[in-house]
Amino acid sequence: MTQTTAPAILASRTIAVEHVKISSERSFAEVRRRLEDTLPKLDASIAEALRSGDQNRATEYDQNGPKLSIFEQRDHGSMLEAFGGRRNALQYEIGNPVTASKMTCHQLAAALYAPLRVVLFEDEQGKGVFEYDKPSSFFGQYGDERVTEVGRYLDVALEAALRKAAE
Repeated sequence: MTQTTAPAILASRTIAVEHVKISSERSFAEVRRRLEDTLPKLDASIAEALRSGDQNRATEYDQNGPKLSIFEQRDHGSMLEAFGGRRNALQYEIGNPVTASKMTCHQLAAALYAPLRVVLFEDEQGKGVFEYDKPSSFFGQYGDERVTEVGRYLDVALEAALRKAAE
């Protein structure tokens, strides 16, 4: 008996992504502290509530919880030790599990971009700089207004949080 395997189909397309840079007059350390004081660490219990189908908890979190939380933080700058020396550079995953679910229930592929990624690094003058890609620019690729609308909401929420830390 011969077993036949289905071929994999590869599709590719180019999308335009708007890149954002917010430069602060504050030191890297101060911007970092302000960001981490502004955005709480992710409450892991909300993910469990979503997995268990707890719509009441999801609604309560959506209405009263933080707009954004820090899921993860990676010290990217420490990995540069082997290539000329350590630098101050942190990569953050920032988002909201309920907000992400509002998109991925319509377009599962949107999970590729949720949570959002932001880098904070120290420039040559010791000041903090944020860089990130604008959420609506990559969520818009799905051609689903329900997903794009959430992306526009995230544009505003993310920019406000980062500006608050930088100003």
